[in-house]
Amino acid sequence: MHNIIEARGLVKRYGNVEALTGLDLSVPEGAVMALLGPNGAGKTTAVSILTTLLEPDAGTAMVAGADIRTAPGEVRRRIGLSGQYSAVDDYLTGFENLDLIGRLYHLGRKQAGKRAHELLERFDLAEAGSRPVKGYSGGMRRRLDLAGALVAEPPILILDEPTTGLDPRSRAQLWDVIRDLVARGSTLLLTTQYMEEADQLADDIVVIDQGREIAHGSSDELKRMVGGERLEITLGSETDLDEAKRTLAPFAVGDIRATRSVVTAPISGGVATLTTVLRAFGTAAIDLRDVGLRRPTLDDVFLTLTGHRAEVPTEPELVDMKEAS
Repeated sequence: MHNIIEARGLVKRYGNVEALTGLDLSVPEGAVMALLGPNGAGKTTAVSILTTLLEPDAGTAMVAGADIRTAPGEVRRRIGLSGQYSAVDDYLTGFENLDLIGRLYHLGRKQAGKRAHELLERFDLAEAGSRPVKGYSGGMRRRLDLAGALVAEPPILILDEPTTGLDPRSRAQLWDVIRDLVARGSTLLLTTQYMEEADQLADDIVVIDQGREIAHGSSDELKRMVGGERLEITLGSETDLDEAKRTLAPFAVGDIRATRSVVTAPISGGVATLTTVLRAFGTAAIDLRDVGLRRPTLDDVFLTLTGHRAEVPTEPELVDMKEAS
């Protein structure tokens, strides 16, 4: 399959901080790839390089057949970008924002207006299109920002943490919009720190941490790296934590993790093993508040690979955001 984005050995430094340390990316045409990682992992730096907003200190990248170093103008003509923060004018209406973008793309007055109306309808903003954007909700602003990235109908759409700060309902609505774009044939590069978002939207996931790739594969492939099912037990009292870990140890097929009154362990055997574990806890007279059996999540994958969860901020992101702003 043809790769519409191809990057090799991308390196970016901010003083003594190396935000990217030789990142490789290959995005097939028509696919959805997620760059998954915490704040400071280098996601925004990678996007800024691929969209020609930053120059790499080393490495190469081709976007839709155009070189980011030698043909940045061609790259910009072939992409649509929606950044972490909505790039819309609060004092213009929704229609005026999209119409302005169309004119900046030299679509002409008639075509720009037509395209603006089409996108307002498509993104369920038709009724709000005549109102100033300063009165829009966060979800409406993000949908308008995404619509703006599509005015010129680019073959590649790059979304940098598109749902950050949205409530669950607005996030789910934006996911539906993104799925519709993919169904229409768009190629999508998505950055996110949300495990569920990558799980829901991406065909292919590159997990990055401290500027480098630490894992690559589909959601199911990454989950298989962690293995098996997860048994999660909530204790009635934290004083039983050590005894609970000892009781669970014979059934665990990997490391047991404990946080306050919650004990989690990978197991095999599903419900049959769960039943045996519950008998063992009954024999040990350990009070249980809740018991659950679940498949590993991408959060489990990240924790296993890096030793920390994806929500932990690190210093490189602070440098990254200052540079990007």
